[in-house]
Amino acid sequence: MIFGRSERGKPPVEPVTLKILVAGGFGVGKTTLVGAVSEIRPLRTEELLTEAGRPIDDISGVEGKHTTTVAMDFGRITLREDLVLYLFGTPGQDRFWFLWDELATGALGAVVLADTRRLEDCFAAVDYFERRSIPFVVGVNCFEDTARYPAEAVRQALDLDPGVPVVLCDARDRESVKEVLIRVVQHAMAHAAAAREAVTT
Repeated sequence: MIFGRSERGKPPVEPVTLKILVAGGFGVGKTTLVGAVSEIRPLRTEELLTEAGRPIDDISGVEGKHTTTVAMDFGRITLREDLVLYLFGTPGQDRFWFLWDELATGALGAVVLADTRRLEDCFAAVDYFERRSIPFVVGVNCFEDTARYPAEAVRQALDLDPGVPVVLCDARDRESVKEVLIRVVQHAMAHAAAAREAVTT
């Protein structure tokens, strides 16, 4: 860049910034997903799990988990020169759900991350976004040593509308996460276009 202009004489591109939420149950991989794809050092608000939280935090199926998000995770990824996503990971436990309304303000869409070992843990997130008409994609985090299920089987188990995309992913893998985020943006844009068309007809 030279004096605010590109070397080819074109004005600099002012990117569109979009807010995406990453939600789901406790221990499903939200912090991992944000960290895997963020181009900046992600902001994390993790605390160690303690004996005091044992009656509240159900770690069955994720016994190796030692920390939990208590406010949010934050990261950023540039998908194109003119498109930047700000990622906000929500806390998974019921006692932190009061934060969701603040985090959801201004969100274009959301990823509901699911673990097929604890699929019921993402019901609350699905319900939250459905009730608020926030477009979302279900990302099935394929953990090692767990059974793999087709996307359609997950759709049926969650009783999702046919238009909600279900994507198998690996929350540790940058390219896999990018594909999920691209699907969220595409789905949210299609949702917005359909809403505009409904208003004009």
